[in-house]
Amino acid sequence: MTHGAGSSGFVRFGADTLGLPGGVTTILRDLIHEQLGLFHADSHFDQLTERLAPLVVQRGFESFLDYYYLLKYDPQARDEWDRVMDALSVQETYFWREIDQIRAIVDVVVPHLVANLRGAPLRIWSVPCATGEEPLTIAMMLNEAGWFERASIRLTASDASPTAMEKARVGRYGERSFRNLPPALRHRYFARDANFWRVTPELHRRVEWEQVNLVNQEQFRRWATAPIVFCRNVFIYFSDRSIQRTVRAFDELMPTPAYLCVGASESLLRTTQSFDLQEIGGAFVYVKGKGDHSLAPAPTVERVERI
Repeated sequence: MTHGAGSSGFVRFGADTLGLPGGVTTILRDLIHEQLGLFHADSHFDQLTERLAPLVVQRGFESFLDYYYLLKYDPQARDEWDRVMDALSVQETYFWREIDQIRAIVDVVVPHLVANLRGAPLRIWSVPCATGEEPLTIAMMLNEAGWFERASIRLTASDASPTAMEKARVGRYGERSFRNLPPALRHRYFARDANFWRVTPELHRRVEWEQVNLVNQEQFRRWATAPIVFCRNVFIYFSDRSIQRTVRAFDELMPTPAYLCVGASESLLRTTQSFDLQEIGGAFVYVKGKGDHSLAPAPTVERVERI
């Protein structure tokens, strides 16, 4: 998990000594909610201020109110918003996470869509992708099934955190990222790099990396027309309003049929009537329109059976 910059002692010093007039945390929280979609309940105000305190100190400000004015009114504050996103984002992920859903997409949905695209590229979007483990898992699964040789597939991965995106573009991972990945796949797709593992260039180039804030409609609209979207484990940090706004945008932009994958702990049943929760290949996926899932899973190459 990635938290704000600085040691824990520095963070406590900043949060305890910076001026925090009544109501400032609320308006700062609401501004962040508006710009990033992330929502902090009143009970999490301490967590919010501790993560932002180093940024306030680094700016030379004496209070959170000064920092609020910078974010709210300074036209040059775009880079500062990137730092806020880095400080507040949670980058806890790993390879082969919630793999049943990815397997269902690759084995059942991909062959159905490829057959109907008639040679046009199949686009898949992973957002937020954190440090890249999810889209690389999708790429591994597609490659194991031989799809990159059989079809034109455009796999894009995005996150709002510039630090996370930089790590994803480097493709260098520590042991915690591999706690679920079968050892055979680690040795097939990664090479030792000191105390880390670096993804092979052949797999890494299968993914396009783009920084995208889900709340920024200009950025969002560029990629949300993909018929397959993995948007997993972000709605748990959003307010109901932010979730509804994002899902409405997916409904507007995604084609029919389309497949929206969310995390196992997330539910859209009270959020939308446009996406129907369906069981596909042993996993649950939100489907826009009617997809033909009576097709048998696509034939897999021999190496898949060794996983």
